[in-house]
Order: sequence, then structure tokens, then C-alpha cells
Amino acid sequence: MKRFRNILYVSEPLVDQASALTRAVSLAARHEAKLTIVSTLTKIEPEYQDEEVAFQRQALQELAVPYGQNPNIRTDVLVGSAFREIIRAVLRHGYDLVIKAAENPGFIQRLFGSTDMHLLRKCPCPVWLMKVPETPHYSRILAAVDVNPVRSDETETTLNSEILALASALAVSDGAALHLVHAWEGFAEGIVRRWSDKSPDEVATYVEMERLRHQGALSRIEDSLRKQVGEELYGQLRPRYHLQKGSPQREISAMAEKLQADLVVMGTLARTGVSGLFIGNTAEAILEQLPCSVLAIKPPGFVSPVKLDE
Repeated sequence: MKRFRNILYVSEPLVDQASALTRAVSLAARHEAKLTIVSTLTKIEPEYQDEEVAFQRQALQELAVPYGQNPNIRTDVLVGSAFREIIRAVLRHGYDLVIKAAENPGFIQRLFGSTDMHLLRKCPCPVWLMKVPETPHYSRILAAVDVNPVRSDETETTLNSEILALASALAVSDGAALHLVHAWEGFAEGIVRRWSDKSPDEVATYVEMERLRHQGALSRIEDSLRKQVGEELYGQLRPRYHLQKGSPQREISAMAEKLQADLVVMGTLARTGVSGLFIGNTAEAILEQLPCSVLAIKPPGFVSPVKLDE
């Protein structure tokens, strides 16, 4: 299941990134993909910049030494605002995955730093932020899916399909247990309890009806994954499904912690309380709470606000 052809690894020198880079090299080898290792350098005075770029190039070459003379591994130095230059490199060279060790691990409980959050919000290709030290093989992978129990949405369906494809491919390659989680809420439950004349039994009936609708939507996800990977591989994966009542912000991170997940695969797509979809609030709230590495995927048709000609 070769999903990637052109991978960008962003060096994070302020953390011990050896395990993250080793996984990136291993992933590139398994997928027969090209791997580019880059560092970022803020613009400085012109008379010093060439010297600093040369120093950074030397540091990157030394970083790549343990992996031998691999023709599929190259290095480069990006000069300018870190997240903007990384995204411009993606746009310019068609990278299909960005890998980076997460900034500031252990800083209170926020795993992802400012450059990381910019990439999660604005990078057009999947972004894999690794909590270091990164384990060489994952034991448990959690895929978070969002499903509308009333009507299917093409954007949502396509995004879920990509989440399932990546999560299952990684689970197979690592021999990891695959878990899928969908968090749901009875949005009218609070109103019904507080402001209507419904009895407790009627409220309970409403909540149960909502649960059954979301259970049906999760069952459709199960059918979709079975068709996507085929019966033989599905039997090998034996995915486990979790339908959690509560806000996605709370339940997805809580499930990751409960399972001791090594990786969460999710979309940076959140559903608003009104018609429409947006990138932001819910996804970011989840990402900031996750205790593990994350592979975040944009919805189809996403256009980065960062442009090549800015």
C-alpha cells in the first residue's frame, strides 16, 4: 500500500529528532519515495546569510550520514518565515507528506508549537507531527472520523476515505491495532431537558434515537473500510470501533489516552452548528490535547492561504 511518493522532512534542532528522522527514512524506503530533509533559517543580514546557509547545509548532511549514500535522500535550507517557506516548498515541489518532530514536547500539555499549528492549519498536504522520542513501530493507531447521520456529504466522505486509507496502511505496515472513533452529541438534549415539558423517559428516547442514528453512520464507515481494503486485509486488520457520546474535543483525546495510542489520524475538518464545514475550532482543540503523534489531513479542495508569489 504505497501512499507517498515525495516526502518532506522538516528538521527540528531543538529536540532529539533522531527517532523521528529514522521513521521518516524508513517510511520513504517502504514507499519507494523521495525524501527531502530541510531546515529553516530566518532571514538575516546579507553578509552573514551565505555563511549561515552553508553551516545549516553541513548540519543537514551530518544528520543524514547514518542513512548512507541514499540517492533518494536530498537536503535543502529554506530561508524566510518557517511555516511559509515549508508550505511554499510543498507547493513548488509537490510534496505529498510533511513530517516533523513536534516543537516543545512536554511544555505544560501543549504538544504542538506555533510553526506546527500553522502547518496544521495551512499546509495543503498531510502533516505528520511526531512526539519524540518516536517509537520505531506503532502498537495502536486511532483514526478519528466525523459522519453526518442524516445525509452524506461528498467532502466528508472523501476525507473519511483518506483517513481510513492512511490509518489502515500504517496499521498494516507496523502490525498495529487499528481503532476507529466517532464522537457524537445529542445537540438538542440540553434544550429538551431544560425548556420543554418532555418527561425524562421522552428525553432518554430522544437521546437513544440520536445514538442509533450515529451508530448507523459508523456502521456505514465500517462497510466503507471493508470495501476499501478488501475482505482479506480487513480480516487481518480486525479494526475496533468506538462510538463515544460527548464533544469531539474531549472524547477523541480521551480515547487516545485510554488506548495509549501511538498515532491519531484525523482530518482538520470540523462541523459547525449551522450548515457548512470549516477548518478550525474543533480540530485545533483536539490537536492541542492529544498525548501522541498526529497525522492530520486536509479536506479535498483545500487551498492554502500561503501563495508562492507573496
